[in-house]
Formats: sequence, structure tokens, C-alpha cells
Amino acid sequence: MREQVNHFQGQSFHKLRRSCLRRGALFKDPLFPATAQSLFYRRKPPPGLTWKRPREICKDPRLFVDGISTRDLHQGSLGNCWMVAAISCLASEPSLWKEVIPDHVDQEWNPKRPDLYAGIFHFRFWRLGRWTDVVVDDRLPVSSDGVLLFCRSATPREFWSALLEKAYAKLNGCYEALEGGNTTEALIDFTGGLSELLSLDREALSQHSDQRRAFFQTLAKAHERKALITCSIRPAEGETVESVLDCGLVRGHAYGITAVRKMRLAEMGWMSRLFMVRMRNPWGTTDWTGAWSQGSQEWQQMSRAEREKMGLIVRDVGEFWIDFEDFCQYFTDVVVCRIVESSLLWPSSHWREVRRYGEWASAPNSPPSTVRPSNHTLSLGKNNGKPGETKQRGNRKEARLGEPKGGKGGNCEQDKAVKQLAKEEDGREVEGWEAQMDKKSRCGGCINHRDTFLHNPQFMFEVRGREEELLICLQQEDRRIQRKDGGGENLPIGFEVLKVEVNRCSRVQCVVEQAASSVYMDSRSVTLRGTLTPGRYVVLPTTFLPGATGRFLLRFFSHSHIPLRELKEDLLSPSVFQCFLPQPTVVTTVYLRRASGLRPPKQKAPDVYATVRCENDTIRTHVFKAEGNPEFNLRAIFYRRYPSTHISIEVWSRGWLWDSMLGEARLQTAESERCRSHVIDLRGGQSRSGYRGCVYIETSSSVCLTDL
Repeated sequence: MREQVNHFQGQSFHKLRRSCLRRGALFKDPLFPATAQSLFYRRKPPPGLTWKRPREICKDPRLFVDGISTRDLHQGSLGNCWMVAAISCLASEPSLWKEVIPDHVDQEWNPKRPDLYAGIFHFRFWRLGRWTDVVVDDRLPVSSDGVLLFCRSATPREFWSALLEKAYAKLNGCYEALEGGNTTEALIDFTGGLSELLSLDREALSQHSDQRRAFFQTLAKAHERKALITCSIRPAEGETVESVLDCGLVRGHAYGITAVRKMRLAEMGWMSRLFMVRMRNPWGTTDWTGAWSQGSQEWQQMSRAEREKMGLIVRDVGEFWIDFEDFCQYFTDVVVCRIVESSLLWPSSHWREVRRYGEWASAPNSPPSTVRPSNHTLSLGKNNGKPGETKQRGNRKEARLGEPKGGKGGNCEQDKAVKQLAKEEDGREVEGWEAQMDKKSRCGGCINHRDTFLHNPQFMFEVRGREEELLICLQQEDRRIQRKDGGGENLPIGFEVLKVEVNRCSRVQCVVEQAASSVYMDSRSVTLRGTLTPGRYVVLPTTFLPGATGRFLLRFFSHSHIPLRELKEDLLSPSVFQCFLPQPTVVTTVYLRRASGLRPPKQKAPDVYATVRCENDTIRTHVFKAEGNPEFNLRAIFYRRYPSTHISIEVWSRGWLWDSMLGEARLQTAESERCRSHVIDLRGGQSRSGYRGCVYIETSSSVCLTDL
């Protein structure tokens, strides 16, 4: 383990094990006892249920039999296929499961030294940026017919999967708390990776082969780079969870993808391309009845040697192959969990990770939130915001709420009911909260709530030089352990990325330009991938409604090193020297949009840049090569002590030995004005020599020490 490991509930595996060996007694976990409270919180245990240690179930128990594989997982009578599907993906990659099952050799039974067995095991899960070590005893729930009640291996004397499930149940409060969830959560818990939910446009994929091939390449690259992939069929309105399609696939059920293959197939003298996906059903059954299903005519036309040569083999019980075109026809959701190793997200592409912890918190003495759900239901739709989008949108009416969840008491994933959230325009209680919210609160809700949105935590970063591809992931603390007490629901969360002034160092007070937006989901994790142009940005993690409180982790991935820091002050404290100067009385925002007419007649356009000067502050753009009409798009903010002085915009030509000024524009601003546009001719400099350029500027000012 490269990172420090937390002991769940303060229990140290090695200390407890040594204590048991000294006393010659098997471990009995007092924090997760072998009683009904560790099993269920709403229903009673089945008749005849008992708790037994592995030695009471079979003669020669083992943690592993012939290693670890996906065949070791059968779901049992708990509706947690979301978890089992994730573990089956985990089992296929030794570097991953060895993190979750540490010291697996030392934890194994030793028939030659039974005196070293203490009936204690430990497993590790990644929670909110830290690995957490969970200790369990080996007492497992057994049904009246002597079979493990929950997750079990196909080999009766193998127990790693049952013990791992018990540790996960303890982490989440009890076994019943594992009913209903999504594979995104589990994959993050088991790997510390970065999960993305991909919604498939089945109509587009079926009609356009180029889109289908592009999506296949996405999955193939992800699988090649050791990503874990699961998929499911989201039940449409009126369809029931666990219902079986004519092809044998199950709606709302989580399947794992264990291989992605592209190959050439000779048919009657012609070579055709074959795109295939190998999948696994956590139930351990192969129900697919379409093309390439078990015993289908497609297999009849291919010898066993040809199958093995092409890699079309089935390794484990419950695995089956499906043509990718059929895959796109039936499946609606794919979850891709990319693994983070040190500073590498993928082996061939260096990514650097920055983590920042934060909290949505109400200010001291602020009124309690009175926001309650109304009858307004948000549709399950795609994100309205796209990376790079700058148009400021109105109220967002869509959010991704309700991940596929495991069915209650069943072996499937079911859709969680879409949360009913408050109306933005007519919700009196929401407006009341916004009116009473203290500005020091950090739980302002999404951008629909204009009065409080900027009260959220703010984190600033800067993209330098050229466009940068970024991955931003927001994770909230897990609440599943609160289910026993009637809680446990995830907050609907998301985030906005705002482009701000290039010299901003304090909290944003006004939304000027939205650069990117995530969806809002009642999931533990929300991820956005996008490309941003050079500039300074602020990301605001938010809950959907104002007043909701909780802790979160913001994970930020970039190819180059981009620092991420939290903005805590509305205004930066002045330096020692500035303390002797007058205090700023006016704040002015200058947006230098562009310039035109900088190319002299019959000459090549110069390499140009611009500077904006206000009092003692100077902001400079980058150099625009051979450009007579540069699009500067520079936004700067100035806190002015002498508002009567002018602001100067200078346009310069870059030279080999020295730079020459093409011209200067000066402007005065009123102490209070909103978004005023200016077109100003350049004067002085080379503008005297037969041509005259101009600059296009927008300004706004306020006598208050906050932005407009």
C-alpha cells in the first residue's frame, strides 16, 4: 500500500490476531456480531438460519482454491448483483484484488499449523480518497439446508468471496444495506479508480456503423488499459425490473464485460470483420439465446481450434459471447472504471492527480433548511452542458437521478425512483431558504438557485499554454451505513466550471462565463471529461438543492501539473505595503474581446499581443502569430483605489530585438455601470503611419467590493 490505511472502527487486524493467538481463542467480532442485527433491519431472518465457521461447513476450508477467478462468485439470496458484478471484474486482475485482499497468503488456512488460525480476516476498501481496513470474524450465515445464505463460490470449500462480502456488509452497516446500489460505487470502493457512466444511444448506434465502431474502440482501449467494465439494460417506463427479454437477457441486471475482441472471419471465400464482447452474468448462468450463444449455429461453423486461435473462449461459468451490434441493440448503460496507479491513469498516457477535500456546510446560527421535495420531477436526461460551452444557460431542468439499483430481496439491479425535487420558480420554501442563507454558508445548491449558488465551495485552477484535456471527479461521503436508521440516501450532486478573470485570486461573486457542467446525479460519484482552452477557471462542487450538507472529495486529473486551490476569501488581504494605501473603493471588470485593423497595407500581419494597465496592475495576453484581427478574449478584474484614473489598453507588435507599440486605447468607467461596450480607436505608436486599428472592450464596475 502506497497510502496510509485507516482502521475501520479502530480495529487493527494484526493486534486482534495476536491477542487471539495468545489466548488460544477464535476471534468473535463485537462490532459485527453473529446476530440478526448484522443481517437485516427491515425483515426477519429466514427460519433455520445459523452462523457457522468454515470448519463447521466443510472439512478442509480454504480462502482460495486454485487461485481466484470470476467462477468463485455466485450471488446468493441478496439483491446485490451490482456488487457481485464489480467483484467479478476485480477477480480478473491480480494487481487489483491483492489490494482489496491484503496478505492473502498469510490469511490462508495452514493445515500443518492449525494453531496459527485465529478465525479473523481483513479486507480493504477505498472510501473518499483513503483505503479503509475492515476486520471480520469467519462466522457466516448459513441457511437451513446447510448452504451459505449469501455470496458463495462454486467450490464449497472456498470462502474468499463470502468473507469479502461480509466485510463489505460490515462497512455498510449490515447485509441488507447492500440491497440496491450501482456498480459505479462498488468499482470505486474496490479499486480507488475513476468511474464513468456511459449512456448508449441505441438508435444512433444501430443506424450508424461509424458511431458503433468508435464506441467499440472506446471499450477496447479501456479494456486493454485494465479498466473494469460493467453494463446493464435500464427498464423503460412500464417495464419491470428482473423481467427477461426474448433473447434471455435480464432488465436491470448488472453484467460484467470480461473481453473485447475484433477479428477477421472467413466466410465463403470472403473476409469479414467480427466485433465481439464477452460478458459474465453474476448469477452464474448463461441466458443469452441470440447469435453466438451457447450451442448456436455460429459456433457450429467454427472448430474448437479456430475458436482458441481467435481468442473466442469461455473461461468461467456464466460467461457468454455476444456480437457487438446485438450488444448495442439491447444494452443502455455502460460503466467504465479506469484504474489510477500513482500518477498514471493509463499506462500510455501520463495523468497527474490532485485531491481536495471539502464540505457543504451551513454557517453558524443559520436557519435550518426547510427545503422539501415538491411534485416537480426531473427527467432522466442527458447533460445540457458541454465542455467549452460559454453561453450562460437558464434554469437546468434535467438531471441524471436514480442509478440502476439492486432489487429488494432479488438478484437484479432495479431503477431507483427518480427523486422529486423542489420547483425552481414556484418553490416558496426554496426561496425562503435563499433569502435567509448566511453568505458564509457553503451549501448553496446548483446554478438554478442564482441567489445562493456562489455560496458553494470554490476551487481555482489555471490552464496554461495550450488546450488541456481534464478529468474532474466529485465524490461524496457514503451514507449507506445510515440505512438502518432510516437514512442512507445519496445527495444529488454535480459541479460547474466557470471561466474567470485571468488575474482573479478571490472568490467569484458573479457568474460570467460557464465553461463546462456535469450532470446532477444521486450517485456517490460524478465525473466529467473535457478540454479547456488556456485561462483561469473555478470549479464549484454543489448539491442540487441549497441547504444540503455533507463532505466531498474533488479529484482533478490533468496531463501537465495544474495546481488546484480553494478560494476562501471574498477579497484577498492587502500586503504590508498596501496597508498604507487607501482601500479599494471600486471594482472593475475589463473584457478585452478583440482588435481589428492591425495589418498595415500590403504588408504581412504582425505577431501581436495586448496589455491592460490599471493603476499598478498589468495584465498581458499571449502572442498571436501573424494576426491582423486577433481574438484576445482576455478578462481581468481590478480593485481600484483611484477610480478617476483611466485604464489603458496597449497593442504591441512582437519584434526580433524589441517590441513596438501599435497603438493605445484609454477608457474611463463610471463608479457603477453594468456591462458597457466600447469600440476605441488605437492612437499613438505605429497607428500614426497610415493605418488605424481599434479594440473592442466590455467593462462593468461597482462601488461595492464585489463583482458585478
